[in-house]
Amino acid sequence: MNKIQLFHWKRALSITLMSAGIVGLLSTVCAYTSAIPAGEASYQWLWCGWASVAFAVCACLSVWLSVQGVRCFHRSVAWGLVLTGGVEAVWGLRQIYGFAASNHSLYAVTGSFYNPGPYSGYLALVFPVCLYEWLRTGGASRHAWRKRVGHYISGMVLCLLLCVLPAGMSRSAWLAAMFGSVFVCGMHYSWGVRLQKVWREHRAKVAAVGLLLAVLLIAGSSGIYRLKADSAKGRLFMWKVSCLVVAEKPLCGHGVGSFVDAYGQSQEAYFAKGDYSEDEERVAGSPEYAFNEYLQLAVECGIPMLLLVLGMVFFCLHQGIRRQRIGICGGIVSLLVFSFSSYPMSYPCFLVAFLCLLAACFGETSFWSSSRWMLAFAFVAGISGGWLIHNSTYEPCRKWAQCRMLYGVEAYGSAKEGYEELYPLLKRRPRFLFEYGRCLHKLKEYDTSNRILLEAERVSCDPMILNIIGKNYQASGAYEKAEEYLIRSTHRLPGRIYPYYLLAKLYAESKYLQPEKLKCAAEVVLTKEPKVMSKAIEDMRKKVRALLEERERAVK
Repeated sequence: MNKIQLFHWKRALSITLMSAGIVGLLSTVCAYTSAIPAGEASYQWLWCGWASVAFAVCACLSVWLSVQGVRCFHRSVAWGLVLTGGVEAVWGLRQIYGFAASNHSLYAVTGSFYNPGPYSGYLALVFPVCLYEWLRTGGASRHAWRKRVGHYISGMVLCLLLCVLPAGMSRSAWLAAMFGSVFVCGMHYSWGVRLQKVWREHRAKVAAVGLLLAVLLIAGSSGIYRLKADSAKGRLFMWKVSCLVVAEKPLCGHGVGSFVDAYGQSQEAYFAKGDYSEDEERVAGSPEYAFNEYLQLAVECGIPMLLLVLGMVFFCLHQGIRRQRIGICGGIVSLLVFSFSSYPMSYPCFLVAFLCLLAACFGETSFWSSSRWMLAFAFVAGISGGWLIHNSTYEPCRKWAQCRMLYGVEAYGSAKEGYEELYPLLKRRPRFLFEYGRCLHKLKEYDTSNRILLEAERVSCDPMILNIIGKNYQASGAYEKAEEYLIRSTHRLPGRIYPYYLLAKLYAESKYLQPEKLKCAAEVVLTKEPKVMSKAIEDMRKKVRALLEERERAVK
């Protein structure tokens, strides 16, 4: 083998290693197992850890062999996303047609995710990247077979994405895909230059077309809003409360991971004032996320940190546009739009894709600068991967899934032993703490139950936690504390009937009899219109009527 052949082999192997490392990283999105509780991401984080270590090894070997692997980094990221997007699209189509099971009983299509929102968001992220690769490889000559193959593959994946995206019914994803695609087409076809030329020659026509597009945009936005109006109102209310939380500590924020606690307290205070509309009461919930990554970052880290992060992202975008990484930048634009009304950064696959897209905006032409930044990126990836593997909670989550089976069949004694063992490892998981606390409540270990549930309250704003704390205090004879927590629950989510029912039962206790308060709580239970009528509400109303009748007989 002569030197020229060796050079070509080393270059090809360098590109292959780099591509393999990147595909391994991006394949985090496809990491799914049913062995852990639904919605848990511990398996994805573990996969991401091993993939990061593998990427670090592949990247170092690639740099050692040839700089060509580094120079093709952005292409590898683009085609890695096209590949994983194609896999997810096929996964979704199989779910739609019944060949694969959905991961959520209420939705037909979820891909490898637990619900269609983030699934559609991932497809929307891939869409502009795939669109650009299809445009870039179009019109290739007969001899440029690689480009022709790329054109057909990207075209097929684009068609698959177009088939599945509407089925997800995610308006955020539709808008993200649309904005990303407009950006890609605008840059590819130089719409800005053409528009300037047309504006100079036909100003009146351009103004008329612009006005028409504005009307269509407003009409389209109104239609999308009305498609799921209550969902949109719910998000607007979440953003309103989140803004109130930001206003409390605008500079330093409330601390990383403190969004849920701060949001819950703020919503509770807002409803406690009584100055709210019926719509706000109806659409309010107990979210785990702000459904707006920018607001959540401002709540947790403050406005200066938000501006710093945005500045870094826009700097990367600028570098990408300068280097003509149009598809890569289109993916970033799509993710930025999707982040405005969703929570993608809570998923490891989105975080990995985002970091790869940002890194792909860079890459110099000289050997030393290319090698240096890639080795630095590989070093950070390797260290991060090692940390993720060392701190993995996959095994504890797998054991938790087994405990949940015992919890589900009301074998609380056996379940308690499992929860006790797993508590040190899963004490930041709100669902785990809630189940553990409720299990202790059922076993009548009220003090221990309250200790666990008070920890759960700091990582969740679910009013059911306050309800069970109230029931624990009532069972222990601490009636005033029970009343305090149950009233807090009515303020946390005033649309719920259950805490008023618990208050009615509390006020009917012979040792804490409050006839007037009983009457008020009972009236709410009997007259408040529920979101959805159910047998549980009918049973509560029957029991409250029985309490009132019993009270009337006692008075007579």
